[in-house]
Amino acid sequence: MQRPSERAADQMRQVTLTRHYTKHAEGSVLVEFGDTKVICTVSVEAGVPRFLRGSGQGWVTAEYGMLPRSTGSRMQREASRGKQGGRTLEIQRLIGRSLRAAVDLKTLGENTLYIDCDVIQADGGTRTASITGACVALVDALRAMKLRGAIKKVPEVQMIAAISVGIYQGVPVLDLDYPEDSAADTDLNVVMTDKGGFIEVQGTAEAAPFSPEDLNAMLALARKGTEELFALQLEALKD
Repeated sequence: MQRPSERAADQMRQVTLTRHYTKHAEGSVLVEFGDTKVICTVSVEAGVPRFLRGSGQGWVTAEYGMLPRSTGSRMQREASRGKQGGRTLEIQRLIGRSLRAAVDLKTLGENTLYIDCDVIQADGGTRTASITGACVALVDALRAMKLRGAIKKVPEVQMIAAISVGIYQGVPVLDLDYPEDSAADTDLNVVMTDKGGFIEVQGTAEAAPFSPEDLNAMLALARKGTEELFALQLEALKD
């Protein structure tokens, strides 16, 4: 088996996290997984959804979208169609669930953190890149909240990262790009915490069913990949 990118089976694409990428958001990161590029911003607004009012608890929610020419051919903006597609709704709910696990919502006061993940170039793994980059932007947003006096101290953050794994030409591989993703026998997206826990595992057999042994091999690759991502997140947040 030879991967289209000529990477080893357990080798990730080059990952880059560029903080403070935009001017106005409390937290912003350009995350790059190879040729996949996503701008992740976190905006802080006073107030919470109605079901949380008076609770003293904050909220974290997410939106996700792909720019019209983020792929090989132009796609129509969902806003012009008047509704979001099922894939978009699924991904933004996944991002929201994942990032709510990063912080104790009771430490936020009645503030809402809006996470926006905008794909400017797609080459596979946009949801995993979004989660990984958004977690770094979330940390910066919490620091900005502390500086503005919205919270008394920066709460402890459990770092969250995500990676894709799959079975390509019969071999478990890490971090699928588009040529692999479109031809994979199995595609798995794994979201993990820096303490080694799983938040979500999304998997589909596109061809033949995968075995328990295949699943264990893919989860081992995912653990290896997320460990590398956690190291990159911490390095990015040093200064």
